[in-house]
Amino acid sequence: MASRAAAAMVLAGALPVSPGRPLVAAGARCCDGGIRGRVSCSSHRRSDHPSCAAEEGGVVELLKGAVAALAVIAQISVSLPADAILYSPDTNVPRTGELALRRAIPANPNMKTIQESLEDISYLLRIPQRKPYGSMEGDVKKAMKIAMDNKDAILASIPVELKEKGSKLYTSLLEEKGGLQTLLKYIKENDPDRLSVALASSLDTVAELELLQEDDYTPAMIGLLKGGNFFQQAPGLSFLLPQQYLEYPRLAGRGVVEFSVEKGDGSTFFPTAGGEPKSVATIQVVIDGYSAPLTAGNFAKLVLDGAYDGIKLKCASQAIIADNENGKKGYTVPLEVMPAGQFEPLYRTPLSIQDGELPVLPMSVYGAVAMAHSVDSDEYSSPSQFFFYLYDKRNSGLGGISFDEGQFSVFGYTTDGREVLSQIKTGDIIRSAKLVQGRERLVLPPEAPAES
Repeated sequence: MASRAAAAMVLAGALPVSPGRPLVAAGARCCDGGIRGRVSCSSHRRSDHPSCAAEEGGVVELLKGAVAALAVIAQISVSLPADAILYSPDTNVPRTGELALRRAIPANPNMKTIQESLEDISYLLRIPQRKPYGSMEGDVKKAMKIAMDNKDAILASIPVELKEKGSKLYTSLLEEKGGLQTLLKYIKENDPDRLSVALASSLDTVAELELLQEDDYTPAMIGLLKGGNFFQQAPGLSFLLPQQYLEYPRLAGRGVVEFSVEKGDGSTFFPTAGGEPKSVATIQVVIDGYSAPLTAGNFAKLVLDGAYDGIKLKCASQAIIADNENGKKGYTVPLEVMPAGQFEPLYRTPLSIQDGELPVLPMSVYGAVAMAHSVDSDEYSSPSQFFFYLYDKRNSGLGGISFDEGQFSVFGYTTDGREVLSQIKTGDIIRSAKLVQGRERLVLPPEAPAES
């Protein structure tokens, strides 16, 4: 009831909702000379703390709002769904890179339904007091039924050379320790800690199975996406690329980039979990060509070319930016954002979060990796300048979503070395960047993109 009352008071205007503001106006520059557009400089954010010398009129307005709120509470306290708070935007947007990457795998519908059922349990586990174990049990049994009823379809979408591995993963998901049977056991024991560990294991197994599966898109489905010859199927992708982008490098799947970063002033990085300070820190980033093939492909090629070796980093309040904004003259990469629930990315078109559009790869994740905007237009990304986004819920809008969500080409997430990001300062240096996985998935065109 308290949650419903709070929600009603916000709706009635009795409780203030911090509207925030874009971190920098479109077209402006960061105070640190950073990304064109919106990244960083959150120090300009308006304070959320009112002055002790509040004007009498403000108090009166607040009291009026409270009276209005009580009226609204009386009207909606019966009809407001019990899960309205639980399933708010704050809970449905992935909060880790691992979760965002798992959701971005283009697996067949059966596996996605299993994944969604298990992820629902992770949301239910967030309830601080009495947890709905009955609902969790229903989610697990739903996942088990789908897995058992569709075994042949699930395994049929795995290439022949990977069938044996796929069969083992399938058996592990259903029967082995950390599988669905284990989840049921811990649910019946009302053991949230062990359930959380086993759930993570089950979700990892689901992701491994999904990555083994071939793209489950039939020609009929592809035909529904676009007509004519303007769009063409690109090898290794499950969707159609606009013809003008077929000559760009593209990543057909996942890759892993490993950065070695050293302090520019000769100091050291301190591990957060103990251990000795180090002069060089390692950061691993998984780049995703399923949802951002052009952006991830361009980035992977630059890494192979050594474009980031020796590049200095500069820091703003919510971003760590590679200080290499000078790309090849005339070489542009379009803004590339895949909306959730769609088969293919949008190009040169930002999303409208206010209208409910959310990207498959959200920026509202600490350690998200994206390309800066082009200096000429926000419809294009810089050909080479990228940044690590340091998500901070305090500088976000309602639901914990970044004000810049859907405005940049996000193409990956920091999966190892996140604790290093907070220690990086302006002047620190990328000693090296290496593509340690995914070279075989990088498709290089015979010619570079034509100058625009």
